[in-house]
Amino acid sequence: MRTLPKLSALAASIALMGALTACGGGPATRDQSTTSTSMDATPVEATQMPKVPKGLEAFYTQKLSWEECGDGFQCATAKAPLDYDNPDGTKIDIALKKLPASSGKPIGTLYLNPGGPGGSGVEYVENVRESFSADLLSAFDVVGFDPRGVGQSTSVQCQADGETEAPEDAVEGEELSAADANKRAAEETAAMCEAHTKPVELLDHVDTVSVAKDLDMLRALAGDPQLYYIGFSYGTLLGATYAEHFPGNVGRLVLDGAVDPALSSAELSKEQGVAFEKSLEAFVAECQKGADCPFEGDTAQGVKQIRDFLDQLEEKPLPVDGKDDVIVTREDVTSLLSNAFYEDTVWPAVAKALGAAFQGDGTAVHELLALFEEAGGAEGDEAKIAIDCLDYPIEGNQAEWDKQADELKEVAPVFGTSYVDLFCQAWGHHGTEKRTEIKAKGAAPVLVVGTTGDPATPYAWSESLAKQMESATLLTWEGNGHTAYGRAGECVTKAVDDYLLRGKLPEDGLVCKG
Repeated sequence: MRTLPKLSALAASIALMGALTACGGGPATRDQSTTSTSMDATPVEATQMPKVPKGLEAFYTQKLSWEECGDGFQCATAKAPLDYDNPDGTKIDIALKKLPASSGKPIGTLYLNPGGPGGSGVEYVENVRESFSADLLSAFDVVGFDPRGVGQSTSVQCQADGETEAPEDAVEGEELSAADANKRAAEETAAMCEAHTKPVELLDHVDTVSVAKDLDMLRALAGDPQLYYIGFSYGTLLGATYAEHFPGNVGRLVLDGAVDPALSSAELSKEQGVAFEKSLEAFVAECQKGADCPFEGDTAQGVKQIRDFLDQLEEKPLPVDGKDDVIVTREDVTSLLSNAFYEDTVWPAVAKALGAAFQGDGTAVHELLALFEEAGGAEGDEAKIAIDCLDYPIEGNQAEWDKQADELKEVAPVFGTSYVDLFCQAWGHHGTEKRTEIKAKGAAPVLVVGTTGDPATPYAWSESLAKQMESATLLTWEGNGHTAYGRAGECVTKAVDDYLLRGKLPEDGLVCKG
């Protein structure tokens, strides 16, 4: 569950390719409307700083050394305990990047998390001039941080610098089931990560609860009595976890594209797979509204056409013009579709590329997929594995996992491939706490934002989180794609800005039309 922070630049690149012609629509633009002046922005009302957790005084009172690091940004590194139960032990680095408030008079520091898990806040903050309103950028110092295990912080490493080592394929003549292949890959990946991660104990301490504790330390280091925060996708789980553990320190939290914290990994995989299949239907239906759409018949027939085409690619991948050593596979097309469903402004280009692919030319698919991979930012798959396996305890056995995999493939034939629990079984670094609802009793009001056509974090998850959290208000955007703020228009921008800038919540249940 991630965000694609550079999609506006991606859409511009696609437009330059002349690809936005198949189904209507235009280039992606980030809504930067200013709905009011930031001069009336008001900080949260708090009379004093919260008490520092016992034994963590040295971390909560450290002095950050902010240095200019290009393009108006400032960078710093904070120290955090590897293990919060042993704060006198090993210390790790938390990398920070700040865009100072354009007004020069911030009401506080707005921390952000782009998703993942494994997404780099240090990289994501570089794009907030495109995706955040001018009012927010005037009123807040905006800070992205790389969570423990990620990016420029002390990070999970699964290969040496410059190496492209990967788990070995099956030996010639050896046939492995999907489960056995997944188990072997997990065992080999775990061995590589344990060999290269320093300290290796980091693999047991990149869970979301530990990141939430880091976030509270960062709040204190910013001098804020209460936390200002906006989290996207997995970042909503981090924000909700923070509210559960530090309810009295919650200031204003926006949770956009929510993860349901009560679901198991198997439940998450199944519901997400179904949501991506629904996005496939929406993609086909939207294309069929315009001229020159390559998908035949009604929506169901168009979806079947794509599924049949994917099956054909398993036997006969497509050539790429001018690249004799490159082919387009089923996995490539599936990856292109799943990436495209995060941002509906690129759907026309993807439909046109698929039309060419139907005719035997994989060039446009290859080029678009390369653009998506470039735009995706640094979402660390290595860190994602480590975080997920700590956050989600292993449930079930091999027979149950096989049954779950079959059920997932049945309800999500294109996007339903997951062996998360089996992978974590072989990984060797496990969480033990069962997933439960997050209520965050005593927390200040929280704003949850859900998108009805979100494939990565289905809308039902936002509804569920808003019901679980005692002080949450739900804002709905009727649209397609992943998350809402920065891409959904003035209605969402105004609601989020009013809350972050002034603490004014929208009417509970407000629906912004797409």
